Amino acid sequence: MSRTIHFAVSPRLAALLGETYRSTEAALKELVDNAWDADARTVTVTLPAPMTADPIVITDDGHGMTPGQIEAEYLNIARDRRSTKGLRTPELQRRVKGRKGIGKFAGLAAARQMELVSVRDGVRSVLRVNKQAILDAADDIEQIPLPLTESPAPGEPSGTTIMLSQLEQALNFPSAESLRALLLYEYGRAADITIIVNGRKLDVEDLPGESIQNTTTLESAGDVRLRFTIAEGKAPKHAGFVLRVGGKVVGKPQWFGVDENPDIPASLAKRIYGEIDVEGLEDVVTSDWGAIIENSKAYAAIAAHVNAEATSALKQAFAREMRLHKSRLDQEIARRLAKLPEHRRAFAEAALGKLLVKFYGERQERIDTVASVVLDAMERNEHWFVLQKIDAARNGEVADFADALEQFGIVELTLMAERATARLRFLDDLDALAANPATREIEMHKALERSLWVLGPPYHLMSSNATLARIVADYSDKTFAHDNGATRPDLLLNTDPGERYLLIEFKRPSHPISRQDEAQAQSYADALRSYLPAKPVDVLVVGGRRVVTADARNDPPNLRIASYADLISRSRHEVEWLLRASQR
Repeated sequence: MSRTIHFAVSPRLAALLGETYRSTEAALKELVDNAWDADARTVTVTLPAPMTADPIVITDDGHGMTPGQIEAEYLNIARDRRSTKGLRTPELQRRVKGRKGIGKFAGLAAARQMELVSVRDGVRSVLRVNKQAILDAADDIEQIPLPLTESPAPGEPSGTTIMLSQLEQALNFPSAESLRALLLYEYGRAADITIIVNGRKLDVEDLPGESIQNTTTLESAGDVRLRFTIAEGKAPKHAGFVLRVGGKVVGKPQWFGVDENPDIPASLAKRIYGEIDVEGLEDVVTSDWGAIIENSKAYAAIAAHVNAEATSALKQAFAREMRLHKSRLDQEIARRLAKLPEHRRAFAEAALGKLLVKFYGERQERIDTVASVVLDAMERNEHWFVLQKIDAARNGEVADFADALEQFGIVELTLMAERATARLRFLDDLDALAANPATREIEMHKALERSLWVLGPPYHLMSSNATLARIVADYSDKTFAHDNGATRPDLLLNTDPGERYLLIEFKRPSHPISRQDEAQAQSYADALRSYLPAKPVDVLVVGGRRVVTADARNDPPNLRIASYADLISRSRHEVEWLLRASQR
């Protein structure tokens, strides 16, 4: 029996007809999604050879449609089936993929003629849709006549076949490899559906990327066939390794520790998609086939083998992609890097290297942008420039604000390494100054006054100011007014944010520090207390080695004695540790 039926149009149609598919393969995937929603267990896609007139054919063994369902549901364009039938399919309880109600006509993106043959309840229905008729009647699509033929089909299994003919000549013929790769991301690990494209089931090697396979014999596990692909771009859905025992999948995909290796970015490890095939291990599989018994020798041997093979491949891929990232840094960045002063260039290169690791997997445009920020920081006032970026992002998107703060951390790390190296050079020169027999107190005072970090972490926040310098000058001028300078002390008065004071008396590097020197320094501190608020005053005497008769255990708690050699040696050790930490 033949009759004419018509489209039923939802008000959503106007918004949806403007949507397009980015490729013919993406449009065909929509038709596979429809088969999924129809609880199909097998979907077969046949693509024509290039430059032929053969059609594209998609066949599934789903529940099919009756003539009434074709008319009331299938031709109800833009109808969201979830609003009437729920979020799950009726038989296999799959999560429904079709949402917009137009995916069933996705094939018309690649062809001008679509024929649908569906069998259900012993009735075969054949519907033909012409694309040109739709285009010609865009303003009144409900009036397009659609021939529907019904015929008895006793005993014929349910299912649907879609045949797309008169393929669009302006488009490239669909590629079986591209379609398989696209479907693999979505259905590669689905246990209740088999998808065949041009006679071949979806396979791990269909995924674009570097594929590795090998077979080895393990003493406790027998022959182990390992196949995996490191996917290009985004991670495939349900990535990891599936283990098959006798051809049957055991449990869910797993990583065998590869994703916990600190030398491999997590985003790279998550791109592995692989399979492990073994035979004869049914006795170490749990009764529900959910896992292999983990303390079995066979499982341990398989895990070690997979981990070693995957780790080696991932490290090679990581090194290769890092080289590619570096080569992609545009010429402008390379030119600016070359213009940096030599002492900054090494740190800029180190910062860019860490940046590439930090932003591994990001778009090249973003990497270039952040690299440019790092170089700007090197070329100008580093913190000011990055703080301007932070301020500009403060009231914008949260992600942009977080990125700007991250850039500050990158600059901080770079500057820390640069500062540490500069400090090592300063310590070498300070050591040479202290070793010179002609060096006096005043020269050591000048060298250390603005570099109190040499004294160690407790003194990093100590600083002097004009008021403190005037207090010391007033005290010295009054106390040593008639002194010829031979006994006039060289004093530096500092304070920290808590208003705790530190008085430093500098001695010649060649002068051994005695108990008399300690007592003198304490007397200076006592005298200066009358100029200061009632806050503690610590005393530091710096000179040559301490006399051997002075036992440090008898020192008062506010007194510290140090030689220039000890201070420089301890400070060099701290700076070298900091430099190593910043380069990790």
